[in-house]
Amino acid sequence: MIEAHALTKRYGPITAVDQLSFDVRPGVVTGFLGPNGSGKSTTMRLILGLDAADHGTVKVAGRAYHDLPFPLREVGALLEVKAFYPGRSARAHLQALAASNAIAPGRVEETLHTVGLQTAANRKAGQLSLGMAQRLGIAAALLGDPPVLILDEPVNGLDPEGIRWIRNLMKSLAAEGRTVFVSSHLIAEMALTAERLIVIGAGRLLADTTVAELSATNTSLEDAFLALTSGSAEFRAAESN
Repeated sequence: MIEAHALTKRYGPITAVDQLSFDVRPGVVTGFLGPNGSGKSTTMRLILGLDAADHGTVKVAGRAYHDLPFPLREVGALLEVKAFYPGRSARAHLQALAASNAIAPGRVEETLHTVGLQTAANRKAGQLSLGMAQRLGIAAALLGDPPVLILDEPVNGLDPEGIRWIRNLMKSLAAEGRTVFVSSHLIAEMALTAERLIVIGAGRLLADTTVAELSATNTSLEDAFLALTSGSAEFRAAESN
């Protein structure tokens, strides 16, 4: 479970995240939606301790991320594609991560197979296509078999088959009782993948609801999303002036 309370993050005069509170519960895929610049990536960085909040708290499984002794075994995260040393093979990248978190070496081969990279495992990571690099990032997130997964735009660079694969993977992981938190700008994809939605705009919470409930308010999920967020861009522009 992820618990955020009154999270606030400012960069100079810009408030990227503004008194944001929400819970991400296990057992369902929770989508994280918002317009560009709404604060989604900053929020995920705050959860993972990559940025320090100016105010508020966020806990994963009851603890701050930096208090987890073996973080990859508690939280799997994909925030940036190609977050690896390009001259190291895909297998060696995962082996290094496994060694740093006391993960059994055999888990590397299992994860390579899960993401479909077993035949490309000895290729240099920097030579992988965008889609393969995305799969390697997902493999790193899955490596520690964590109960919590945080994925930022995981379908980027994937072909239609790959999108179906990651959609089904996220659903199966949630069905196992894991917490799955995924951001996306593809509203139609979220309609097929997520059960719950957290929608933000200008760093503020706009909705914490189910896909079914939000869709029921308009003719489509996209219409509902646009209706929710239509004022956030104007607010952001006014705030920066």
